Amino acid sequence: MPPLRVAFFLKHYYMIDTSQTIIRSVSAHSIGKSNGQQELKLSDASLDIKSDLLKTPLLCYFLLNFNTPEYYHFTFSDEGFTSNPIYTLVKQIFHNDLSFHENSISIARQLFAASQHPNIKPGDLYVAHFSGVTVDSKPLEAIGIFKSENKETFLKLHVDQQQFRIGAEEGVNVRKLDKGCLILNVQEEEGYKILIVDNANKSEAQYWKQDFLNIQPCADAFHHTHNFMNLTRQYVGDQLDEEFSVSKADKIDLLNRSVNFFKSRDIFNQHDFETEVFEDASVIESFRKYEKSLMSDTIKDNFEISAQAVKRQARIFKSVLKLDKNFHIYIHGNRELIEKGFDQAMNRHYYKIYFDQET
Repeated sequence: MPPLRVAFFLKHYYMIDTSQTIIRSVSAHSIGKSNGQQELKLSDASLDIKSDLLKTPLLCYFLLNFNTPEYYHFTFSDEGFTSNPIYTLVKQIFHNDLSFHENSISIARQLFAASQHPNIKPGDLYVAHFSGVTVDSKPLEAIGIFKSENKETFLKLHVDQQQFRIGAEEGVNVRKLDKGCLILNVQEEEGYKILIVDNANKSEAQYWKQDFLNIQPCADAFHHTHNFMNLTRQYVGDQLDEEFSVSKADKIDLLNRSVNFFKSRDIFNQHDFETEVFEDASVIESFRKYEKSLMSDTIKDNFEISAQAVKRQARIFKSVLKLDKNFHIYIHGNRELIEKGFDQAMNRHYYKIYFDQET
């Protein structure tokens, strides 16, 4: 099968380039529920994907939605990742591609067994074998595992000479992947590098990541940057005003300063961060107590900063001061240029804003 000359450029400075990608094999199975309401249906052979019309929508459906550069790796309780059944099955495919369909059946059985929660939807499982998937500028072999749970109705117009007929067909939107993982054939001795899509309902209790795949985030720059920025956001939002008298403008200012700290450096040092962002010794002590209270061993005090993680986290750091239903003030810069007061005559609070010019 010749490579498809297409590239999908994704958001957040991240890219999966499929211009040299070959879909070597795809197998499909139907996953019901293991509680007995619906059964598991296994196919006899891999799908015929030779048609040129299939190549673009398949690559779009399989690879377009991996837009978060957060890597995971296989794990498995205290026994280590080598005991993880999905790791074992994927490894067998990488070492012997003739075992692909047989192993796809075993993967389907594992997913069926993990689908016990009553709110988990039945769906179609696709297992795909790729070569030439370029991730972070490196062409790699990969195994993809994808589950389609939601169908959409599409209208199709049929034209036969002068006769027109319209029909409705149910199918999958190739731009919406419900669940997927892309297992890259690198770092085999560490549990591989894995990208994840998981548009899960809360009631599903993360069965895709935990019960089925058994994966955890890689301890890399993205993970450490994401964790510390998230810790800071939680502290400022949940804990700071319980111990100190701070206005919403002050909290926004702290969040802005923390984002600017991460944007301006390549290497993170917690002492430098606390001194520059929090400044006050009492606040720093409070922050450290809050960090310890989370009992998290994944928070590191020195690491390389991931620009992708900073950009992603910065989007959820609130910089908007909402005043009743009348005004929204976006605070991006110098906190000293906004002043809060109370007008006795009006019996209302106010903010005074200083600026040089209006644009």
